[in-house]
Amino acid sequence: MGQEQPIRAAAARAGRYRWGIVALLFAATVINYVDRQMIGVLKPTLMEDLKWSEADYAGVIVWFQFAYAIGYIGFGKVVDMIGARLGYAIAFVIWQLAHIAHGGAYSMTQFAMARFGLGIGESGNFPAGIKAVTEWFPAKERALAIGIFNAGANIGAIITPLVVPLIVVAWGWRTAFVVTGLAAFIWLGFWLVMYRRPREHKKVSEAELAWIEQDPADPVTPMGYGAVLTRRETWAYSLGKFFIDPIWWFFLFWLPGYLLERYDLNLLTFGLPLAAIYLLSDVGSVAGGWLSSRLMKAGRSANFARKMTMFICACAVVPIFFAQSIDNVWLAVLVIGLATAAHQAFSANLYALPSDTFPRGAVGSVVGIGGTMGAIGGMLMAKGAGWVLDADPDNYTVLFGVAACAYFLALAAVHLLSPRLDRVQL
Repeated sequence: MGQEQPIRAAAARAGRYRWGIVALLFAATVINYVDRQMIGVLKPTLMEDLKWSEADYAGVIVWFQFAYAIGYIGFGKVVDMIGARLGYAIAFVIWQLAHIAHGGAYSMTQFAMARFGLGIGESGNFPAGIKAVTEWFPAKERALAIGIFNAGANIGAIITPLVVPLIVVAWGWRTAFVVTGLAAFIWLGFWLVMYRRPREHKKVSEAELAWIEQDPADPVTPMGYGAVLTRRETWAYSLGKFFIDPIWWFFLFWLPGYLLERYDLNLLTFGLPLAAIYLLSDVGSVAGGWLSSRLMKAGRSANFARKMTMFICACAVVPIFFAQSIDNVWLAVLVIGLATAAHQAFSANLYALPSDTFPRGAVGSVVGIGGTMGAIGGMLMAKGAGWVLDADPDNYTVLFGVAACAYFLALAAVHLLSPRLDRVQL
C-alpha cells in the first residue's frame, strides 16, 4: 500500500491516456452492435419481404454464430501474435465490408453468406479489446475498463432501434446497411493513429506507465492453444461463456420481435422501449465492473469480488421468468432491462477472468476459446428458439425460463473449476 498511493496520485496528475483507449474500444463496440443488431430490429421487415419462417430466421442467425465461433478462436490467436492494434483493424475491415454486403442480399443463401462474413469479422472485437485492456490497465482497473467498453454494446443496441427505422422508412432496409457501414469507417482512422502499446506511446507519461505496469511482470510471449486447453481455468471461463452468451444472443435477435408482437407495436414505436432496456443494460455493464473493482480496492480478493458480483447478477435475472405475464409494456421493460443489465454486469466480470488467471501472452487464446464456446451455445439457443416459436409464436416463457437459470449454471462452472481463481503458471 505504501507505493500504491504515490503511483495513483502521480498517474492522476500525469494524465489518463489509457481512458482514451477505452473510449476507442467503446466506440468500436457501439459500431459492432449496431451492425449486429440490425437484423433483430429489421426481423419483421425481413421476414415479410423475404418470406422467412421463424426457422429460416434462426438459420441465418446460426450462420452468423457459426462464423463467430470459428473467428473467435482464430482471432484470439491472431491478436496474441500480431497485437491488438493490427488485429483489431483487420477484424473491423472484414465486418464492415460484410455488413455493407447485406444491402445486396436477395436470397436466404446470400443473406446467410453476409451474416457469415459479419460473424468472422465481429469475432475479433472482444479478443482484441480485452487484449488492449490487458496491455493498458493494471488488474484492479480491468473489470471497470472492460465494463465501460462493453457498455458500447448497449449504446449500439439503443441507437439501432431509434435511428435505423428512420433510414428504413426514408430509403429502405438495403440502404440502411450501406449507410451505416460506410459511416463506420471513420473509426478506423482514429484507431490506427491513436493506438500503440503503452511503452511505445509518446503521450503516456512515466507516472502513468508505472501505474499501468504495477502488477508483477508475466510472460508476454504468445502461447499456443495446447498450453491453455488443458487448464481448468480455461474451461471455467469457457463454460461460463457457453451458458450466458446464448441469453444475450436471444435478447439481441429476438427481443425486438417479441416487443412488437406482445405489445402490438410497430417499427417506429418499439424503439423507445427497446432503447430503455439497453440503457438499463449500460448502467449494469459499468456497475458490474465498478462493484468488483471497488471490492478489490477495499481489500477483498479477486476471487471474492468477481464471484460475489456475479452471484448478485444471477439473482437479478430471475424475475425475467415472469416477463411474458406482464401486460404493461413499461413494467415489462423494467423486468427485462434488469435482466439485461445483470447480464452485462456478469459479463464484465467474466471477461476479466482470463487476465486475472493467465499471463498476458495467453489471454487472447483463452478469450478466443471462451468466445467459441459462447457461440456454440448461441447456435443451440437459436435453433431452440426457432423450433419453440414455430410451434407456438406466443410461447416465450420457456425461453425466459432458460435465461433465468443460465447465470447460476455459469457461476457454478466458474467456481467448481477455479475455486480460488489462482494464477496459472505456464
